[in-house]
Amino acid sequence: MADEAHRSPAAELSITSNGDADMSQEEVFQQDLSHAASSGPITSHTHSAPDSYGITEGVVAVGPYTGTKSQPTSPTVVPNPMVASRLARAASDSQVEKEKGSMRGQTQTGAVVLADDMKSPALEKLELVRKWSINTYKCTKQILSEKLGRGSRTVDLQLEAQIEVLRDNKRKYEHVLRLAQMLSSQLAQMMQTQRQLGDAFADLSLKSPELHEEFGYNAETQKLLSKNGETLLGAIHFFIASVTTLVDKTIEDTLINIKQYEAARVEYDAYRTDLEELNLGPRDATTLPKIEQSQMQFQLHREKYEKMRKDVSIKLKFLEENKVKVLHNQLVLFHNAIAAYFAGNQQHLEQTLKQFHIKLKMPGADAPSWLEEH
Repeated sequence: MADEAHRSPAAELSITSNGDADMSQEEVFQQDLSHAASSGPITSHTHSAPDSYGITEGVVAVGPYTGTKSQPTSPTVVPNPMVASRLARAASDSQVEKEKGSMRGQTQTGAVVLADDMKSPALEKLELVRKWSINTYKCTKQILSEKLGRGSRTVDLQLEAQIEVLRDNKRKYEHVLRLAQMLSSQLAQMMQTQRQLGDAFADLSLKSPELHEEFGYNAETQKLLSKNGETLLGAIHFFIASVTTLVDKTIEDTLINIKQYEAARVEYDAYRTDLEELNLGPRDATTLPKIEQSQMQFQLHREKYEKMRKDVSIKLKFLEENKVKVLHNQLVLFHNAIAAYFAGNQQHLEQTLKQFHIKLKMPGADAPSWLEEH
């Protein structure tokens, strides 16, 4: 008992951090401290830790007791460097985990923002499709109402009359073109027949001495008619090309603008009808925003309709001036060429072509001569 009492007050306590120990470091320290306070002066001694403590983690140094029994002095704990390094590693690992978690959260947030950016073009396309669907529905409803006689339409009587005349003239010009092409084809066949007939007369002129002059005259006449037919055919081709340009390009371009004008007119009438129906209904907090929105849409389509109507009017005016100039020249050419051909006036026929700057392509004219080749 004496040795045990003598050993306990002077102990340097060694405590391990293994999970298998039965008592913690604080409990051992409190037992030794209370035992030392009851046994008098404390001297420094060392004792070995139990086998289960394993590795020594720290040393507790205890000096002589100088205070009263009710107020013991606090011991000084000297930390082990190994324990400090382990605590530092644990703190650094915890900090790294926190940083990784915050980075993960930032990455997820960034991904969500990118996803929203990716959705914006799709939302814009969806909005465009929605507006197109509403506009198409309104226009289709307006067209059906007009055909069934239930809806009203905006009509510019003067402009509508000009458009109708233009469409009728286009149909007539196309018919003239078909006839002119038919005449050109028949004239080419007649020229081919005249050339063959002239060659036959010339052959008979050589083989029939008693009718040499008669066959010769007819051969020359047929060859002359064939030559004049080529001149007339060149004039007819020029007439067909000019009128085709007028019909298929100039008039067609104007008709495209007219179709756009008519589409703008249908949209204007559709939104006008929609606004009239809303104005006839009740006015409350629900319908007022709809009426304001419909009024804005109506104003936009009204401005578009007015602009298209003005553009079509100007286009028709310029088209009429251009059409008169082109057809005047082409009709004079066609008349003079036909008259000179059937009158047998070769000089007047050639002068007509020179007047309109028409150059005929002679057979084999595209092929270079022997001198040009060498």
